[in-house]
Amino acid sequence: MNTQIEHLRKVIEPLRQEILNHPVYPLIQSPEDLKLFMQYHVFAVWDFMSLLKTLQNNLTCTSVPWFVVGNAQTRYLINEIVAGEESDLDSNGHRMSHFELYLNAMKQSGADTTTIKTFIDALKQSESFERAFEASNTPQAAQEFVNYTFEVVNSQKPHVQSAVFTFGREDLIPGMFMSLIADIDRNFPDSISEFKYYLERHIEVDGDHHSHLALEMTAQLCGVNQVYWQEAEAAVIKGLHMRKALWDGVYEALMALRVEA
Repeated sequence: MNTQIEHLRKVIEPLRQEILNHPVYPLIQSPEDLKLFMQYHVFAVWDFMSLLKTLQNNLTCTSVPWFVVGNAQTRYLINEIVAGEESDLDSNGHRMSHFELYLNAMKQSGADTTTIKTFIDALKQSESFERAFEASNTPQAAQEFVNYTFEVVNSQKPHVQSAVFTFGREDLIPGMFMSLIADIDRNFPDSISEFKYYLERHIEVDGDHHSHLALEMTAQLCGVNQVYWQEAEAAVIKGLHMRKALWDGVYEALMALRVEA
């Protein structure tokens, strides 16, 4: 394994463990708790796709006329990940993106999709995140998470984008979802089959395939450039703090539900 990758993993491990052992997971004890969680988390599912497509745009040619961009290895790595994330199979064998899969899971569970749909519609019309957040009344923690993702998207630094994508998403998600699915199985195993499928699919695909591709992509893009590795490390640390802050926001909202009850 690349020594720089191992160094970065060692640096972020304490923060990663905070996320994997966050108290929000065992707090999801009822269908209502899960619905609230999903209404926050769906924003991370959506902006993941924007980070993914930014990498594809930067590492391959996605315009016409076609020209050679980058090198064939990074093109292969990102295109392979995009194919799986943008056109995977649902539980019935139909092709769809993981975001669409998540929306279907929300609908099955009875979670409100109004906020995310209003946000996307408003963003299409206004091209302003501030206006879209206001129109949809997006939770503050979700706003801050999305804003950081797009700070990375707009950085114009593929090595930073890849590092955040790899260590803040692909390499983190399997362990994070294993923590979540254990509690869901214990509390209500049969009422949310689509959400369980989404989680299990991510554990299978990201843990077994995509995370390895993403690690190689980050190693390729950072290469032997120490400045790139330093920028990548700083961005990943901030990205993990933003994930923890998102989970903190969900935790506070869940606790508020209990006070109201």
